[in-house]
Amino acid sequence: MALVYLVIALALLEFFVFGAAVGRARGRYGVAAPATSGHEMFERYYRVQMNTLELLVMWVPAMWLFAREVSPAAAVGLGILYLIGRLVYFFAYVKDPKTRGLGYALSAGPTLLLVLGAVFGAARALWHHG
Repeated sequence: MALVYLVIALALLEFFVFGAAVGRARGRYGVAAPATSGHEMFERYYRVQMNTLELLVMWVPAMWLFAREVSPAAAVGLGILYLIGRLVYFFAYVKDPKTRGLGYALSAGPTLLLVLGAVFGAARALWHHG
């Protein structure tokens, strides 16, 4: 499970880095807090951070539950794909939001698989243990 925890920690670190990028974008594009709009480039960084947060809320518990109920090794593989997907999403969205599709698929897809696997694994455990 140590690798599962490491991948989760890397996802949290990745989210922290995205937050720092938003902070830098605030300064670069003159968008003072607490504003969340005002310059299109700032808004791109901000949306990446918020979209990542929206997915991370599902991904972290799904990652842990999948690892516990199905397979830690498969969870790590799906988790690494999620991390790569979020990076692809970050760079694509900042460059041109219309190109974010691949990054979204590479992070939302593994998240959905983790959730479905967790449900399946928990249901299987209930079935076998009554």
